[in-house]
Amino acid sequence: MKILVCISNVPDTTTKITFTDNNTQFNANGVQFIVNPYDEIALARAIELTEGNGSVTVINVGVASTEPTIRKALAIGATDAVRVNVKPHDAWFVAYQIAHYVKQNPFDLILTGRESIDYNGSKVAAMLGELLDIPSVSIIKKLDVNGDSATVEREIEGGKEVLSIPFPFVAGTAEGVAEPKIPNMRGIMSARTKPLTVVEPVAVDVNSNIISYETPAARGQVKLLPAEDAGKLIELLHTEARVI
Repeated sequence: MKILVCISNVPDTTTKITFTDNNTQFNANGVQFIVNPYDEIALARAIELTEGNGSVTVINVGVASTEPTIRKALAIGATDAVRVNVKPHDAWFVAYQIAHYVKQNPFDLILTGRESIDYNGSKVAAMLGELLDIPSVSIIKKLDVNGDSATVEREIEGGKEVLSIPFPFVAGTAEGVAEPKIPNMRGIMSARTKPLTVVEPVAVDVNSNIISYETPAARGQVKLLPAEDAGKLIELLHTEARVI
């Protein structure tokens, strides 16, 4: 089985985010980047499914600075990697680049994370399915292979949904599919020599533009009231918080 795992290069969750050029550009100076955590789940399950019988390719749309992140994915256990040599513009742009590569290099299964932790869009998996004209299913919690098809589980309102899907298809993975793997020393050493192919991007119409970024509003001051002063609490909820 040949599996493709799409990985994003995202800021570490502990990184302080700032912007430049009048809040129109993300400031990458001093930012620690990591493999998107949901993509790590997808990668871990792909490695489990192909153990002793298949290969796992990771693909990233990004410039050369993303290669340390790609090498980490190789250290975790991916067989080889592909980098589309361009700065990602939006989800459509990323999906189009990956789909173009897959049309020339078919895979049995394509996995993504449920979303990236920087933009939280949850769009790429569905767009890939449409562009490749194959089934796609988002936010799966379980994935098992049964011959020439797979069984996946999704959480829905009031229960879960179980689907049987023939290969090839695209799936966006979430917690529960697998436990992320930590690269060991052997994996780190072997990652240095594993193939990393760089391909040039294809032209894509720009469908969106970022006008500006803004950070969340600062949290307000906390007011502490005596337990016996319930009347004052009700007054503040009505006049200041305006929730009653």
